[in-house]
Amino acid sequence: MNLALLMPTVEQVREALVDVKDPELNLGILELGLVYDISTEGENGEDVTVMMTLTSPMCPVGPMFMQSVKEHVLAVEGVKSANVEITFTPPWDPSTMASDDVKAMLGIW
Repeated sequence: MNLALLMPTVEQVREALVDVKDPELNLGILELGLVYDISTEGENGEDVTVMMTLTSPMCPVGPMFMQSVKEHVLAVEGVKSANVEITFTPPWDPSTMASDDVKAMLGIW
């Protein structure tokens, strides 16, 4: 068996997160710039940590949102554990962190 095929990559995890939407804005978390870092650890990269933020520190659906991110990461072949860490440093700023498409949708320029 070729273990390289089972080793999840940061790119695969990022691709799995494309469909995750912020529950308040209904826009993708990657496009919004909410994901700060993705790392893989373990002998075969099977332990994944996603460092991200929320659009608001008082986000009422934060736990449900984090669970959705975790489920999408766990769906990547080869991932055995997923950890979602929330940080507010730096604070989310859509004018500098969001994609141009999202900025246009939010009316930010």
